[in-house]
Amino acid sequence: MRRTMLTLAGVFAISVAAFGQDAGRGAPPPPPPLEPGASQADVDKALLAAPPNLRNQATVVKWNADQTYATLRKGTNRLVCYDRSGQPGQQPFSIECTSLGNLERVAQNLKFEATGDQRQAMLAAAEKDGTRVKPEFGSIFYNLGGPDEARARAHMTVAVPGATMQSLGLPDNPKMGGAWIMNAGTSTAHLMIPGH
Repeated sequence: MRRTMLTLAGVFAISVAAFGQDAGRGAPPPPPPLEPGASQADVDKALLAAPPNLRNQATVVKWNADQTYATLRKGTNRLVCYDRSGQPGQQPFSIECTSLGNLERVAQNLKFEATGDQRQAMLAAAEKDGTRVKPEFGSIFYNLGGPDEARARAHMTVAVPGATMQSLGLPDNPKMGGAWIMNAGTSTAHLMIPGH
């Protein structure tokens, strides 16, 4: 009986503490304001690939044809989202979110993709000569793409540039059925997660 009372008292104390923490947090902050000239529709579309818990405070950018970008909304967390629909190598509906630290990598990808048939050769040359921009290790790329929004599918990868089977202890192929390293040993190495 004494043990039960102590257990109940402990559970009650933890519940009160947890409730107090939640009550002190209040409502989440409102989304940041749009930059002058930005469209709410463009921002809303770019945020479709964002995880719900990060969406409200994410930065949103719009890529220009010259691989520069305009900021539509400056967020307060490290996530940045953008619309890639119709860009070279992309599906008609294509949205991506990643870490702000990966924008230089994304700009380089856009530059290479704009070359069409030369893309693979340029990627290989940049990888070989060390000019390939590395993504942040452990950063996530969230993608939502398809022929249109209604048929779009979500896909997620985790950037692990330079990672190998030996360094991470994960396979470099999908045969085991779990997470695996694609493009192991390169700046493009990333974790493939089945079902994501």
